[in-house]
Amino acid sequence: MGKLFVRERRDVGPGAGRPRFAIVAASGVDVHIYQTHIRKAELEKLAADLGAEIVYLPRGEHAEEAGTEAESGRRHGRRHRGRQEG
Repeated sequence: MGKLFVRERRDVGPGAGRPRFAIVAASGVDVHIYQTHIRKAELEKLAADLGAEIVYLPRGEHAEEAGTEAESGRRHGRRHRGRQEG
């Protein structure tokens, strides 16, 4: 029996209309996955057809704090350059 290792994406919550899970790794199954972001129903169907177990990985110890950063306007820790006046 193989395993599919998945985790919930940070920027997608329930009801957002976007795939909520990201496939991190596959073990013991011979499969090529071309789409890494996947919906729960698709993930369960894939695992059932492959005879694989789904292993949900934790989001991390700072998962709760990451949600507050996204709400405050910061996205993914990227810096945006302002227009340089000169």
